Amino acid sequence: MFRQVAARILPRSIAAAARPFSTDVAAASAADEAFTEAWKKVIPNIDPPKTPLSFMAPRPPTASSIPSKLTVNFVLPYASELSAKEVDMVIIPATTGQMGVLPGHVATIVELKPGVMSVHEGNDVTKYFVSSGFAFVHTNSYADIIAVEAVPIDQIDQSLVQKGLAEFTQKLSSASTDLEKAEAQIGVDVHSALNSALSG
Repeated sequence: MFRQVAARILPRSIAAAARPFSTDVAAASAADEAFTEAWKKVIPNIDPPKTPLSFMAPRPPTASSIPSKLTVNFVLPYASELSAKEVDMVIIPATTGQMGVLPGHVATIVELKPGVMSVHEGNDVTKYFVSSGFAFVHTNSYADIIAVEAVPIDQIDQSLVQKGLAEFTQKLSSASTDLEKAEAQIGVDVHSALNSALSG
């Protein structure tokens, strides 16, 4: 629909050069070829730099029917928790509320808040506490979840969580600068979410 509207309201030269959606990007695109040709005209004796599009692998095509499984990639800055894992459902703690993702979910980008992410695989449910991050849900039943920090729920010590919550609550009440208040509020939010995750 957006392409049809763009074709009607934009001049033909701009509409023709419109970039495809990310799911439509091929490994070598016309935009990269045009850049390479323009580069060679200006600097013929130096190879052109690679553009971001040259590093993108095309996503698998969107299936004509909804698949029975959701393929999940769950990564942290230092590790990959799940890599191309086929599951039934994932429930993520989005800033807008708990969000269930099933196969065939509409393409979405959401910010994560501190909370519990659960991965459902048949009768098995694996729960992680995530601090923050982003989730990218693609139309081809793929979900990429990137968290700043995550830990399985069963590895969290509830007594340490309650101790941390008490410490940050005390810091928040005695904070004198905006920076101290912000740091203490983050600590209270994370420890409150951890406490709720362990209680529920």
